Amino acid sequence: MSDPIKCITDDHGERTAAVLPISDYEKLLVDLDDLAVVAERRDESTILLKQFVSELKRDNFLLTPAL
Repeated sequence: MSDPIKCITDDHGERTAAVLPISDYEKLLVDLDDLAVVAERRDESTILLKQFVSELKRDNFLLTPAL
């Protein structure tokens, strides 16, 4: 995070809000989205890396160099 976060307090000195640079806020939104994707996919099945690479090659998403 770049600049320090500023806190807003109530009459009793209790923190009630935070003000942060928009760039930091946008980074937090990206992180939150990443965590949501991980949570959604947590129960999905997995495959071996070798199988994944084979499927990428089969579907022409990963090209093998010509010898």
